[in-house]
Amino acid sequence: MSLLGIVLWIVIGIIVGAIAKAIYPGNQGGGILSALILGIVGSFVGGTLATLITTGSLSLVSAGFNILGIILAVVGALIAIFIWQQVSKRA
Repeated sequence: MSLLGIVLWIVIGIIVGAIAKAIYPGNQGGGILSALILGIVGSFVGGTLATLITTGSLSLVSAGFNILGIILAVVGALIAIFIWQQVSKRA
């Protein structure tokens, strides 16, 4: 992967994480780094769910660099926020 590809992953990860934090009600806290991690996790959650729904097999894949991929990543990030809040409540 080229340096441009890595920078693109980082920028899109931050954007996806920020969108998910803006959509999800309440305060999630954190800054740019947490938005980046949330965007990357969301990309894998969304891509994996899309693969599971379309093929019926469970494999860890990320969402692509297109509009559908970004939407899937945001949905995955929202799911990740929900799961994180549920787990952190119990601890």
